[in-house]
This record gives sequence, C-alpha cells and structure tokens, in this order.
Amino acid sequence: MTTATAELPPLRITLGADGTGVFDAGLPVLAGETVEELFGAARPAGRVGVLALFEAQGWLLGAATVPFGAGLEIAAHDLYRDIFVATRGQHLARIWNYIPAINETGPEGLENYRAFCRGRSLAFEQHYGRGFKVLLPSASAVGSKAATLTVAFAACPGALRHVENPLQVPAYDYPPDYGPRAPSFARATVVAGPESATVFISGTAAIRGHATIAPHSTRLQLECALENLAALSAACGLGPGLAAGSGATRHFKIYLRHAADQPMVAALLQEQFLTDTDRVSYVQADICRTALRVEIEASLFGVPGLR
Repeated sequence: MTTATAELPPLRITLGADGTGVFDAGLPVLAGETVEELFGAARPAGRVGVLALFEAQGWLLGAATVPFGAGLEIAAHDLYRDIFVATRGQHLARIWNYIPAINETGPEGLENYRAFCRGRSLAFEQHYGRGFKVLLPSASAVGSKAATLTVAFAACPGALRHVENPLQVPAYDYPPDYGPRAPSFARATVVAGPESATVFISGTAAIRGHATIAPHSTRLQLECALENLAALSAACGLGPGLAAGSGATRHFKIYLRHAADQPMVAALLQEQFLTDTDRVSYVQADICRTALRVEIEASLFGVPGLR
C-alpha cells in the first residue's frame, strides 16, 4: 500500500446493528461512502465455524476474516465449507471475496486468485455435485490490502434466478488459460419478492467473451464495462439502465487498480451512468486479472415489477 492510500479510510462492511458485524475489507476508499450497509439493521444469529451470522428482513448474512498460513486454496475451501453448512435450507444469492495480494504468486506456486478459485470450485463441487454450476450465485473477488482473507455472503429461503451476460462466456466455463479451476460465480442473481425484487450484479469489467479488452486504457475498459452492464441489465429484465429511475435503491462499488484514475472514472460515470440518489464507493483494489484496471458491482433493492 502506498503512503497516499495508507492515509485513506478503509471500506467497512456492516452486517449487524450492534457493532459485532463490522468487517474491514482491506480496501482504501478513494471517494464516496466508507461504510457499506446493504441490508439495514441485522441481528446476530450465532456462528458456524469461522462465520459470524446475522438475520435481516428474511436474509441470512454471514462473514469471516481468516488467515491463510496453509495457502489460499485450503483457506477458501474450508471457509466455503462453513458457508454451505450455515446456509443449509437457504439459497446463496451473493458472495463478496476480498483476497490478499490477489495477483501475486502464493506458496502453492499459483497466482493467489487462481489458488483461491481452485479451493472455491472444489468446495462447490464437493457440496453440490458435478452439476454445481447452475447453482452458483453472483460474486466478486478483488485484491485486499489486508493480510487475511475476508468473505461475506447473503442467502435467502425464496426462489432466485441466476443470469449470464450474452456478451461474455460464463466465468465458470472459462478455458484452462485462466487457471486449473474456472471462477465459480454467475454474472447476476435476481431475487424476486412479493412486491419488489433484489438484484445483485457481480463484479463487471472489460471482458468480452473471455478476453480482456483494452489493457492499457482505463477509459476504454470503463466503456466496455458499461456495455457489459447494459447487456446484463437487459438479460435480468431491467432494461439497459440497471433500474435507473425506477425508485430502486442502487448501491455501487467501483474498484480501481490505479487511484489516479478516480476523477476521470467518476466524471464519466456521473455523466453517463449514475443518478443523484445512487450510493457509491470508489475503492482502490487490485483486480482478478493484472490487465484489468476498473471493475463495477451493483446491489439493487426494491426493484419494482421484476420476477
């Protein structure tokens, strides 16, 4: 972490209302909100393994921060095993992964992200069987400045729908070029409620098919990411604008590899994409591919008319 980013406030993830559910994601906030509180006041719901659990308006939430002395593959596998125990009888809707030194090579001889992906994928397959891909929820995985692995999840008892982007190969079908086990997530998840829906948009970057676009241009990567978001929004049934103007509450995290890009990215997003009521955090984070410079995720609550 540079001296400049070390002086920035960290992003805090808040799950519980009594201070017990606050987790430091290890991400310096460049601008915008420094606290992410997506689900309102939640009450503690016990522990399973390393996970602290919370309940809020029908959601089961959980998070853990763990060391990885034995390697990220084992740490990810064991943490996900606890998630499956905790969510038995529920459906996983969203997972957030904050991976230390994500692009560096770990003791397994793999890039840390690829080691994490292998442990996560094996855990999913061992729990759900060979057909696990259809059950994968939306997710993101970005590089943390912390020395520990932090994972948070949201699950619910009702039906949900996982969505892919027609412009991209599903991440779980990536070829072996990207590691021994493909990343395990869907591009989006729609959770329908009796009056409105919740939509989770996974971390979205400049990937077309499975190839990285414009590796040397943040602006071109941002434009590609916005095109991907428009296509994914339409695939979810939201139209091209991620429910803008619908009355839904929209939360965004914009991950930037280079802190100096934040003013340009914010200006373009304000002009083309964001609304005055959106809740936005710009954070400095390494991204899962070294050639990626910007990634955007979204959580939408109270989306009307979506099933």
